[in-house]
Amino acid sequence: MRIIKLLLIDDEEEFCATLAERLSLRSFDVTFTRSGSSGLELLQKATTQEFPDVLILDMLMPDMDGLATLRAVRRAYPTLPVIMLTGHASTEDGLRAMQQGASDYLLKPVDIGTLIEKIMRVLPDSI
Repeated sequence: MRIIKLLLIDDEEEFCATLAERLSLRSFDVTFTRSGSSGLELLQKATTQEFPDVLILDMLMPDMDGLATLRAVRRAYPTLPVIMLTGHASTEDGLRAMQQGASDYLLKPVDIGTLIEKIMRVLPDSI
């Protein structure tokens, strides 16, 4: 099985660094950025080899919230699996994200095992 590429978009720098390190130790290739707009820019510039298999996206961010980012991702990359993360929203917000095209959602703090299970579940069968 090949290494799974993840793009993590979350405005909390320490959370990003910690989660990226924990996932990297489990053989995931993790890139992270701290805003929706910079995440969209990374997606646009990514080569086929760099393009993520899964996007992990925070719900609440200052420049462009997770739902706005999700809508932009769905327009440009309709098949890219997106897992929403939130530390501040309710189950209702997670369901709203699912209605707008998220593959799944998790509440922070994130259990690494549960996140990995969700990542594996949303991956296309071809991986």
